[in-house]
Amino acid sequence: MTDRLQEADKMEELPFYLSAGNEIELFEHAWKHKLPALIKGPTGCGKTRFIAHMAARLGRPLYTVACHDDLTAADLVGRHLIGEGSTYWVDGPLTRAVREGGICYLDEVVEARKDTTVVLHPLSDDRRILPIERTGEVLHAPPEFMLVVSYNPGYQNLLKGMKPSTRQRFVSMRFNHPKAGQEQEVVIKETGIDEMMAKRLVALANSFRALKDHDLEESASTRLLVYTATLIKSGFDPAEACRAAMVEPLSDDEETVAALMEVVYATFGQ
Repeated sequence: MTDRLQEADKMEELPFYLSAGNEIELFEHAWKHKLPALIKGPTGCGKTRFIAHMAARLGRPLYTVACHDDLTAADLVGRHLIGEGSTYWVDGPLTRAVREGGICYLDEVVEARKDTTVVLHPLSDDRRILPIERTGEVLHAPPEFMLVVSYNPGYQNLLKGMKPSTRQRFVSMRFNHPKAGQEQEVVIKETGIDEMMAKRLVALANSFRALKDHDLEESASTRLLVYTATLIKSGFDPAEACRAAMVEPLSDDEETVAALMEVVYATFGQ
């Protein structure tokens, strides 16, 4: 009984994540067998929260890097800095994760410069090494280290896609928006909003998602639902909360915003 209670307490302390399939088990198996992981899914569907949950679940330090066009290999590996009359080496997040046996998570990895991803290759095959040219070191990743990358397939194009040869270095998981009942549970857990309001917000988000690839470049994310519910829970007008946290982030076009607000007013009144 004591062991079960301790396990329950441990789960309560983890970052909240509601499983939608076998992704927790798959991640644990990949980590156990020293396999790198690739997570694909739309913006705001829970990829980053999932990694935070798994890092805490496995008891490993987590280093998260938000990738962008100017990200260099030195930003990941480290660089020499000038101190008081001398230079000294500072590890980057990837190097720290390797040294500590942590999890290094590269969010939206396709946004990084192509030469940056070359650094990942020896870590994402059976060598599991990180050569540091500036110091002459070759770090061998301990069994606990794991490399995880993510991207949004909806943003891919010929210039920003991940090379097939790189994709094949990873165990892949596809994420999507939760089913309605699960998404309601997430919104309630994250914000404390009542069940009926959560149900209305999820239905509204699904109405917007039906417009994806027609009038909207991106669909309403679970993250935006949580933001909206947070405003409503604090006493803000529901329709205006939807405008500020769900509608305006989805489009800059005034006609599109007006059309979406008509859907909001039909749901909450004007």
